[in-house]
Amino acid sequence: MFGKDDLVDNLSRDLDRARERRDALASEVTTLTAQIAEVEARLSEEKTRRERDRVLGEIEAIKKRIKQATGAFAPVIGKLCEAIEMAATVVPEARELSSFLLSVATEVDSVVDPLLREMDQRADAVRAGHATLDLLCSANGAPIEPSKDNRDRLLRFPVWLSRNREVEKNETTEKPRSTAA
Repeated sequence: MFGKDDLVDNLSRDLDRARERRDALASEVTTLTAQIAEVEARLSEEKTRRERDRVLGEIEAIKKRIKQATGAFAPVIGKLCEAIEMAATVVPEARELSSFLLSVATEVDSVVDPLLREMDQRADAVRAGHATLDLLCSANGAPIEPSKDNRDRLLRFPVWLSRNREVEKNETTEKPRSTAA
């Protein structure tokens, strides 16, 4: 019987050691699971911060391009109007093009500032975390609508600017004149 008791004692000790290892491993698994969750949360926060910075950078780049283009637009319109005024001495109808260009410039000026303000609001919403980080998504607010007055006029060229197909046909069928005598 002496050998049977030793076997039971050995098995009991082995069982106790196995349970202790299991409990230690379970504790380590719990600790590792908590550490993994913490690292995942930090990783997610960092990805969100980087995406927010990327979107804010893109918004600022778009605003910069709009400001640069708008700054270049006004002087070009001014030079065009000056040139058209000189052309109006020969073709009086050219003044229509000048007034058309001025109305386009006025319309551009009237929508650029609200557009830039809306972009600032979207950037603020992104900074605060209230907006989706997708540039195509609307934060909160309706899109900016151009003013209704003179809208039709801006979308059409003056009648005298549109070329008639008959005139084009005549120009292409005419033979070039010879300057030789």
